[in-house]
Amino acid sequence: MDPVVIPLLVVVLVVVFLVASTVRIVPQARRYNIERFGRYHRTLQPGLNLVLPVADRTNTKLDVREQVYSSDPRPVITEDNLVVNIDTVLYYQITDPRAAAYEVADYLQAIDQLTVTTLRNVIGSMDLEETLTSREEINSRLRAVLDDATGKWGIRVNRVEIKAIDPPHTIKEAMEKQMRAERDKRAAILHAEGERQAKILTAEGTKQKDILEAQGTQQAMILRADGEAKAVELVFQAVHRNNADAKVLAYKYLETLPHLAGSDNNTFWVIPGELTEAIRTVTRAFGDQSTEGPAGPASPGEAATAGDGGTPDAGRTPQLDAGSTVSLRAAAAAAEAERQAAAAVSDAKAEAEAAQSPQAPRRGRTSGD
Repeated sequence: MDPVVIPLLVVVLVVVFLVASTVRIVPQARRYNIERFGRYHRTLQPGLNLVLPVADRTNTKLDVREQVYSSDPRPVITEDNLVVNIDTVLYYQITDPRAAAYEVADYLQAIDQLTVTTLRNVIGSMDLEETLTSREEINSRLRAVLDDATGKWGIRVNRVEIKAIDPPHTIKEAMEKQMRAERDKRAAILHAEGERQAKILTAEGTKQKDILEAQGTQQAMILRADGEAKAVELVFQAVHRNNADAKVLAYKYLETLPHLAGSDNNTFWVIPGELTEAIRTVTRAFGDQSTEGPAGPASPGEAATAGDGGTPDAGRTPQLDAGSTVSLRAAAAAAEAERQAAAAVSDAKAEAEAAQSPQAPRRGRTSGD
C-alpha cells in the first residue's frame, strides 16, 4: 500500500470526527445543556446547532413537554388519629432547563418528598370525613406549596390530583354500615312520604266524591221539588179551571186512601181525621143524586099547610115512598164504600206485617168482601 494513502485516510477520519462533533441536531420539545470545559455554556434549541468539538460537551437532555408523575401510596395520619394511604398524580413542565439541571440534583425525588410533606401537614389538620370530602381544597393547597418551591428549580406544577384515599379496612366496614343505614333511613322516609301522599290523595278524592254526591243529591232534590211543585200547580190550576166540587174531591180522597200503606217498608199508618168527613160527603152526594127528580104539583093539603106556614107533627111517623127507598140505597152505598176503604187499609197493614215476619201466614181478603 502506498505510504501516502495511510496518512490521507487518517486525516479524513479526523475531519469526519470533528465535523460530527461539531454538529448537534436537537429534536422538537427537547433541550440540551452544553458545557464548555466543564462549565455551563448554553442550552441548545430544537434544530441544527454547531458546537466546538472537544471543548463543548452535552451535559443533560431534557424534555420540556408536560409530564405526568404518579407517586406511590403514602401513609398519612388524620386529625382523628386514623392512618390513610394517599397517592397523588402530579402534572409538571420544565420551563428552565438550566435550573432543572443545576439547581436541584433530582427534581422528581424533590417534588415527591415535598408532596408527601405537604400532604401530611394538610391532612393532619382534617378529620377523615373532611379529608374524603375536601379533595379540591387539598389539591389547591398542594399546588400552591409546590409552585412556590419548584419555581426556582425551573419547573412549573400545572396540576396536582389526589388519585385515591384508602382508609383502614375496619373504617371501610364502618363506613359501609353507616352508608347502608343512611340508605335504609332514606328508603323508610320515602316510603312514609309515599304512604302519606297516598292517604292525602285518597282523602282528597273521598272528599271530592262526597261533595259531588251531595251536590248531585241537592240538584236532584231541587229538580224533584220543582217537578212536584209544578205538578201540584198544574193540578191546582186544573181543579180551579174545571170548577170541581167537593163531592168529586171527596171521592178522589177515598180512592187514594188505600195507597197510603202501599209500601212494603211502612210499619206505621196515620189515618187522616178527614176520613169521616169525606165519607159523609160521598154519602150526601149519593143521597142528593138519588133524591133528585122532577118536581110534581103539591097536593092541596100540602099547599095549604105551606101557605099557613105550619109544620108537620113532630110525632108523626114518616111514610116510606120511592124517594125514601133511594135514600136508603145511597146510604148503603156510602157504608159499602167506607167498609171497602177500611178493608183496603187492613189489607195493606197485613201485607206489611207479613213482609216483616215471613213465618206468619198472610191474611187475605175473603170472598165475601
